[in-house]
Amino acid sequence: MQLALKFPRVLSLFPGGVSVSSRWIIIGSVVAMATFVFAQNAPPPAPAAGQAIEASKVPDNEKLRVSSDSVSVMRVALKDVLQKLEEARNTKDVVKLTCVNEKLTQIKGLLRISEQSDVALQEAVARRESQSADHEFTKVTIARSKVDQLRAEAEQCMGQLAFRADENATIEVETPDYLPKGDPSVVVMAPRTLDSRPPPASPTM
Repeated sequence: MQLALKFPRVLSLFPGGVSVSSRWIIIGSVVAMATFVFAQNAPPPAPAAGQAIEASKVPDNEKLRVSSDSVSVMRVALKDVLQKLEEARNTKDVVKLTCVNEKLTQIKGLLRISEQSDVALQEAVARRESQSADHEFTKVTIARSKVDQLRAEAEQCMGQLAFRADENATIEVETPDYLPKGDPSVVVMAPRTLDSRPPPASPTM
């Protein structure tokens, strides 16, 4: 929508002339009115991550545009996570590979549903079926939000540290020479010595 305003034409409505202060008030009012009209006719923004657009408030042509853009973004996310899966496979890190593969599987499923919903949305708009169009549009926007989340989680998978024990690994422990030999947990009792002296004589004998 184009809105062309010429301030001299507006001021010409006052043949008697206006003061400088009144002129600025008139100009400010016209600018405020133009801003309001533009805001009312501006298209709704694309869905943010973790947030779905209320479908009933979106025009049909905007539904088609947002849905198509969302599917394109999800395809890019799929390629990105596929690349991360290849990186995890090259590192031979089982933990990272399993983590990324789980996110990839979910993204594939969401993308497949979104592609089907995008086609169904186009058909519903062509038949002027508002409820069906709103339903399919909502499915796409929710899937887009979930894919964005899974893409971020795949990034976190690549930052994980894997702790694995090798069954063939051996550990050697060196004992310093100044430490006593043997097991320190075993206490060796010293033998008791027997007194060979005879007992003292009884005073009654």
